[in-house]
Amino acid sequence: MRLALLLAGVSAAGLALPAAAQTAAPPVTAQLPAPTETLREAMVKAYTTNPELAAERANLRATDENVPIARARGLPSAGAQVGYNENVYDTNFNGFSPIRRATVGVNLSMPVFDGGAVRNSVRAADARVAVGQSNLRTAEANMFLDVVAAYMDVIRDEAIVRLNRQNVSVLGVNLRATRDRFEVGDLTRTDVAQSEARLALAEGQLRSAEARLIASRETYVRVVGSEPGVLAPPPPLPALPADTNAAVTVALDENPAIDAATQSAEAFGYDVRVARSTRSPTVSVGTSGSYFNNLRSGGLNIGNSGVNPINDGVSNAATVTLNVPLFQGGEPAARVRQAQARQSSALETAIATERSVIAQTRSAYANYQSTQRVIESSRVAVSANRLSLEGVRAENSVGTRTILEILNAEQELLNSQVQLVTAERDAYVAGFILLAAMGRAEAEDLGLDGGILYNPKTNYERVRRRWSDWGDGPEPQATATRTTGVPAQTPQTFGPVDPANPR
Repeated sequence: MRLALLLAGVSAAGLALPAAAQTAAPPVTAQLPAPTETLREAMVKAYTTNPELAAERANLRATDENVPIARARGLPSAGAQVGYNENVYDTNFNGFSPIRRATVGVNLSMPVFDGGAVRNSVRAADARVAVGQSNLRTAEANMFLDVVAAYMDVIRDEAIVRLNRQNVSVLGVNLRATRDRFEVGDLTRTDVAQSEARLALAEGQLRSAEARLIASRETYVRVVGSEPGVLAPPPPLPALPADTNAAVTVALDENPAIDAATQSAEAFGYDVRVARSTRSPTVSVGTSGSYFNNLRSGGLNIGNSGVNPINDGVSNAATVTLNVPLFQGGEPAARVRQAQARQSSALETAIATERSVIAQTRSAYANYQSTQRVIESSRVAVSANRLSLEGVRAENSVGTRTILEILNAEQELLNSQVQLVTAERDAYVAGFILLAAMGRAEAEDLGLDGGILYNPKTNYERVRRRWSDWGDGPEPQATATRTTGVPAQTPQTFGPVDPANPR
């Protein structure tokens, strides 16, 4: 199932907050405000404005130019020369030579045979363009993974801040009630101290949670290019493979890192052929023509008909050059061995990349399955701890439970709620990591409309056969958006009060 289905809409089946994920005092609205951004919108924004991705695209365009550069070595070349010579002083001047001379010349040369160097250089450049395109696919998947992680981190940390704020609020109420009961002699000073200590600890935990929320929001700004606002719950992930082996099979077929490693080894194979061509003869043909003018400064032509004055003339020539290398000090063989060693390294790298993809896919699958189990157990723990808290409070009212037991029950409920929202975040990110390892978290999987997708082949087709010396590109300009105007992030959150939690 394509990632377009993942991003087609927003579902409440995503990272839903547990029933007890509430706001602290003072209470805010009973309903969450309408979302201002979805995960799909965040991905689209990052796709069009992220500077790291824009830099990767520019690097690929630079790699594209290696093809016409390699092709230029096999095309004709032409040049012109203009010269002027002034004979200022010459002790051997005999009166027959001109004092000054202006010359204009044109030459044209064409390689005919080079042992396959140009052909294989072009093939190597084409292969490296394919490597760059695969690397761009990897960069896109990594960028989308960064967006998903940043998006889910903000949602998780907002939930944790709300939980901690409500915990502080509840512990404040508990402390006031404990002090009131102490005043009437129902509790001891120890009970009051325990309540005060637990409230102080909760306030410290809240400050740490707020700092993590600010950091997550700033990471979101860095990755997406704008502040998060109110994020919608993420849509459900598409159906993932039923087992590890199925996931690995897809990854081996579609992961762009494997494609890049394979194509890189192919490019180094062409480099070996280029190195071998340095031992082959080369043939080139050329023609040249020139015109000279003595500028009426003298000059005689001595021939069979006598001595005749000459002021200007024209000459032309055609050449065929055969260059046969006989001995080059062992350099060709060294270059061949060097290219072979690099090809061998690329082949080993391809195997290492394959191993890495297999390990990453299996780990991501195991992590995803594990977090699903953690979610299930955490939901049970939240429900059980809520019932436990209600029971401890009821039993305390009849004198069979202590204040410390109530405080412990409050903390256990908070811990299980934090574990639940953390597990839901981890499960979603692990599922997306699995999609990325399988090669199914790239730009073309987004299913965007309106031609927004960046097609790296467009620039390649545009430049690969260009031969003009004056076909410069446009002046470089940054396409990514700056974040200098985005205000510093705060730990402010919005969320409902939990009517099911009688704190």
